[in-house]
Amino acid sequence: MLQNKSIIFALAILASPVIFALAVFPDSFSLGWNQGRGGFLFAMAFIAAELIGLKLEIPKKKLLTIIPLAAAVIVYLIALHLGLKDYLVSIAPQFHIQVVYSWTWMWDFIVLAAFFIASMTILFGKRWIRISPAGPIYTAGTAIILSLDAFFPYDSLGPLQYVVPYLVKLDVFLIGAFHVGHATSQGNVMFLNGDHGPFALQVFWPSAGVHSMIIYSLVMMAFLLKMNIPRNRKIGYFVMGVVGTITVNVIRIFSLSIFVLKVSTNVNEFESFHGIAGEIMFLPWLFIFLLIVTYIETKRIKKLEIAKHEQDPSK
Repeated sequence: MLQNKSIIFALAILASPVIFALAVFPDSFSLGWNQGRGGFLFAMAFIAAELIGLKLEIPKKKLLTIIPLAAAVIVYLIALHLGLKDYLVSIAPQFHIQVVYSWTWMWDFIVLAAFFIASMTILFGKRWIRISPAGPIYTAGTAIILSLDAFFPYDSLGPLQYVVPYLVKLDVFLIGAFHVGHATSQGNVMFLNGDHGPFALQVFWPSAGVHSMIIYSLVMMAFLLKMNIPRNRKIGYFVMGVVGTITVNVIRIFSLSIFVLKVSTNVNEFESFHGIAGEIMFLPWLFIFLLIVTYIETKRIKKLEIAKHEQDPSK
């Protein structure tokens, strides 16, 4: 019971800044990848999934050590609403920032990632990367993506934009195959014409889901690193996840097109849908995929242990 209690206390402390933000600033928890703190909830879900059931006792001294860190994050969240956010916005032009909202949310994820990594290091030492890597790496990866969008907006970061025209062409093909409207493309621009008239949709790498592929790769590599399974199985799971993430990205762009073709060409309504269409698909997919891999491998290891015991009951 002591082991379970120490893990529960650790989770409570780690979650306290997220719970505070959710209780005091609930409107900030948009699911848009660069529009709010919705990713905080998924980061905590990753951490909880990896720590719950862990048979490891954490010394009380270590638990007490991370409480001031959690308090510091809460102070940061309060400071944002007392003028710190306005200050961040005011200095954005000095760094030639064009996408200000990515710049401001970037700092939230930098602070949370630093808190998670520092806390995990205190609680578990260097072993944290094998014990609970998904949450810290997800928040750090999101901070990196937000910084790229802030400093290299739209299509200014060529390598990340490279695959977008191919995804756009695939979307145009799917629109024609399902007979949901008329669509053509030129580079990263789609020209759509549906029930509500014409609409030009310009797709940049974040909207195409390129950021989700980067985050998936970071989280999945860390997740597989801690699993004691054969290398070929790790490669197989990683490739399956890549295929799944690409599929989710294709569905994302297709859903944006369907919205324009069948629901509305109103820019404000489209932006509202665009803000949640990606993360509401990608994050649940990533979480479910990790759970499936964990379930399959746990079941496989148990079968191997049972078979080994049957062959040699003395072991």
